[in-house]
Amino acid sequence: MRVSSQDVTVVALLADPDAPTEIAQRMAQTLPTRLADKSGQGRRFNVEVVSEPFTSGTEDLPTLMRRIMDRGSAENWDIVVALTDLPLHSHGRKLVVDLSYEHGLALLSLPTLGGLRLQTRARRAVEEAVLGLAGPRAAGGEGPPSQPLLGPFAGRLTPIHPDPIGEEETADLRYVVSGPRGYLRVLVGMIRANRPWRLVPGLSKALAAALATGAVATVNSTTWSLAAALSGPRLVIAMVGSVGLMIGWLIVDGELWHRSTESSPEARQRARLYNASTVMTVGIGVLVCYGGLIIINLAWALFILNDRVFASMTRTPLHTTEYLTLSWFVASVATVGGALGSGLESDEAIRAAAYSKREQERRRMLQDDHGDQPSK
Repeated sequence: MRVSSQDVTVVALLADPDAPTEIAQRMAQTLPTRLADKSGQGRRFNVEVVSEPFTSGTEDLPTLMRRIMDRGSAENWDIVVALTDLPLHSHGRKLVVDLSYEHGLALLSLPTLGGLRLQTRARRAVEEAVLGLAGPRAAGGEGPPSQPLLGPFAGRLTPIHPDPIGEEETADLRYVVSGPRGYLRVLVGMIRANRPWRLVPGLSKALAAALATGAVATVNSTTWSLAAALSGPRLVIAMVGSVGLMIGWLIVDGELWHRSTESSPEARQRARLYNASTVMTVGIGVLVCYGGLIIINLAWALFILNDRVFASMTRTPLHTTEYLTLSWFVASVATVGGALGSGLESDEAIRAAAYSKREQERRRMLQDDHGDQPSK
């Protein structure tokens, strides 16, 4: 790491595309002031955000650190903090952060910060990493501090601890999470990074088919009779079945299931994380749509149904319970219709729910960048 002249430290936030870049851009607005206030000594910080798919093609930690080091050497950067939304692994454990005090580098895996207050946790983690990397060099040293802080990385319920580093690796210090609580925290972080709320616009075709199915089913007397006859457990089974069918259809139709080509334990663990986060992300999106269908079907039923006609067909008076039961059952029927009637194989919002698909996009971006460069 080089310390710039005039007491100005140039910090580069090297971020993978999509969520990491957005997080880096938001924190860059206040990061220089916060770093200057915390560091003291009259030092100023200049923060640059660079968005590029530096994780394309590999998740090997030594390779990634060398890429970051090479990228920083080619620019006038003092410190490089790389942000990725990929769950990186070290000896079967999930990486939190890799630090190289000698070269002024940090690699931060955002999913290990969890799913709550991600922006704040990421900012605090970057601040601590930058101040930790700048401190030894400003004092004339190159090694890690004797007592590195863990605050932003550690959670009250998640064990974070140092992990051994190979002699030939670039990193000086590595923190990882392990155990079931660490796995759960990474999974929640991956789901948060997938941003499931963005799936709802991506389900527009399925929603259109579901709304059409629901509108017809609401005025169908057979649907009235079935809804009135079904018990609560059967309505729950219908809901679970329709939601499960929709989730399965979207994953199969969008080819979102990750199949590892490697047989190592880490590769299998990574595939399980990818698939679990994809199922949960798509599931949240489908459940949001299901809830919306219930509300829309209820409004449509309140507007269109006649209590006397309904009572004559079902021999049941039309009260609040019947409205809610009918809307619930119709939402399940409409969800099945939306799943079977939609074609989402080209929808980027659905494909973004899978980490493996985002990795393929990063590879294509990197190839396009190389193709645009003139040959020498």
